[in-house]
Amino acid sequence: MIARIWSGESPLWRLLLPLSWLYGLVSAIIRFSYRVGLKKAWRAPVPVVVVGNLTAGGNGKTPVVIWLVEQLTRRGIRVGVVSRGYGGKAARYPLVLTAQTTTAEAGDEPVLIYQRTGVPVAVSPVRSEAVQALLAHAPVQLVITDDGLQHYALARDKEIVVVDGVRRFGNGWWLPAGPMRERASRLASVDAVIVNGGVAQTGEIPMTLQPAQAVNLVSGERREVARLGNLVAMAGIGHPPRFFATLEQCGATLTKTVPLADHQALSEPQVAALTTPGQNLIMTEKDAVKCRAFARDSWWYLPVDAQLQGDRPEQLLQELVALAHQAHEVSPAP
Repeated sequence: MIARIWSGESPLWRLLLPLSWLYGLVSAIIRFSYRVGLKKAWRAPVPVVVVGNLTAGGNGKTPVVIWLVEQLTRRGIRVGVVSRGYGGKAARYPLVLTAQTTTAEAGDEPVLIYQRTGVPVAVSPVRSEAVQALLAHAPVQLVITDDGLQHYALARDKEIVVVDGVRRFGNGWWLPAGPMRERASRLASVDAVIVNGGVAQTGEIPMTLQPAQAVNLVSGERREVARLGNLVAMAGIGHPPRFFATLEQCGATLTKTVPLADHQALSEPQVAALTTPGQNLIMTEKDAVKCRAFARDSWWYLPVDAQLQGDRPEQLLQELVALAHQAHEVSPAP
């Protein structure tokens, strides 16, 4: 129902317009207060790059963060990542992730980023505290924030927006009548717009999510998705249909698809109940980090990698490398 309202297919969005106007007014006041100096943003001693979006729901933001981390690391830049840690509840904040940190503590996306990249990751509802904890933990040259485009309390040096190229901005209205956190005109002020799927417009960076082989959660075995028979798929991401379509494009024949809420907590009985004996279960990598502790032999996940096209991605990386080299290096606290 939400998807139909936000796309404009259902006329119910009109009933929510008063709430959307209020949302837009409050958002505009907050941004204006930082712009004119009524509120002060905290500036880190190293460059901060925000990777965010204008809409609610999954746009492919986390794969972009991972892509940036991997590309910058290959170029010799010491990168750290901060996040709000949505979906997790730590005993105290800020929390710097370790190999023992669970998704219940830090949220699924920070744990996924940490496991995929190995770089320092810190979470806190107050992102400036996460950045400070990160800098006290490791000699980071550049910080990437996973989400936080609208978190103006943290000053940033670069803003990158990820857009779902198929859904774009729906009916264009603010939450809750539409999917917008900010209006599309905000794109004019950011440093790069990355478009996941669909058709990129002039000045935007086209991106696709390239699936790899499926990975078994227990053994680590890798196998082509098309070779996994009697397959049930589940996805707890912002837009599950994208994952199911990706599986079908890989040649999978899906017996059943199970869309879940984004960041939904998962338990062994809940997940195990999705399949019957003889069936394989495939999930996103974000779901897999929540299931490793109780995984079964027939459970698989499909990792995906962001692929950016054109000359602009390399130019963007060079800009970020230059920023990192200009910054004063911060050493770990004694």
